[in-house]
Amino acid sequence: MGEVLFKTMAEGLRFPEGPVVMKDGSVILVEVARRAVTRCHPDGRTEVVAQLDGGPNGAAVGPDGALYICNNGGFNWHETDETGLRPHGQATDYSGGRIERLDLKTGELKVLYTASDKAPLKGPNDLVFDAHGGFYFTDHGKIRPRDMDRGTVCYAKADGSFIREVVYPIMSPNGVGLSPDGATLYVAETFTCRLWAFTIASPGQLELLPWPQSPNGGRFVAGLGGYQGFDSLAVDAAGNICVATIYSGAITVVSPDGSKIEAIKTPDPFATNICFGGSDMRTAYVTMSSTGKLMTADWPTAGLRLEHEA
Repeated sequence: MGEVLFKTMAEGLRFPEGPVVMKDGSVILVEVARRAVTRCHPDGRTEVVAQLDGGPNGAAVGPDGALYICNNGGFNWHETDETGLRPHGQATDYSGGRIERLDLKTGELKVLYTASDKAPLKGPNDLVFDAHGGFYFTDHGKIRPRDMDRGTVCYAKADGSFIREVVYPIMSPNGVGLSPDGATLYVAETFTCRLWAFTIASPGQLELLPWPQSPNGGRFVAGLGGYQGFDSLAVDAAGNICVATIYSGAITVVSPDGSKIEAIKTPDPFATNICFGGSDMRTAYVTMSSTGKLMTADWPTAGLRLEHEA
């Protein structure tokens, strides 16, 4: 793909994630450590749209134009001049995982789900809407000093009427996305640094592979060695999966069959999220979380336009 040059669009953010490109060219994202939803303007201005409790994480625009938010319940934080800001386990004031709906016109915040059909939500992380008005989301779980949760993937309707656990267990699920034809769900695991693909039989219904073909029902796509972790992801128009890769600081571009893998270096070891926008969908927006920046780049390929977004 060649060299990619990143430029700062906004800075001074407190662990930004979940960027969403709006019709006016601004980007709405969450500041996990500030517990806020923030709008970043092309001229560098930022404004807080809403203040939330817990830990707002992934975000996406739904079929009604509202912002749907994965709230992880809160982290503790570690910050130094050398390494910047990073999450450090379950918050001492942890308030439980949940899915929230923010009306961007009125500012009304509503809790849609605090549990699936199987168990309470622990640390919802990222979400993606399908063409049917529902959304898939990952529940990363929480880490405590001596134990950690097993993760899940769920499917839910935007009106708060239905939620179902579709994958369990899965290790530290984070990024989630759909193939261009909507037939495949991609899920990235953070601590194993593995990318999985799940065949969608119908909305909210997956065709799971049996054990021992798979530990979680998905098809293994790709994984990385060394100390790296997969975070959020976005899919491009050609079907490649672009996975934000933390600790090493990169966007890892993976072909749908996993046969081609390329790393595009980023200036922050905590490059956590990527999304696409612009008239030709060739502008990448990447959250550089430990340094508190939203950066842009001219991307070699066009991104896939998401359901319900500009």
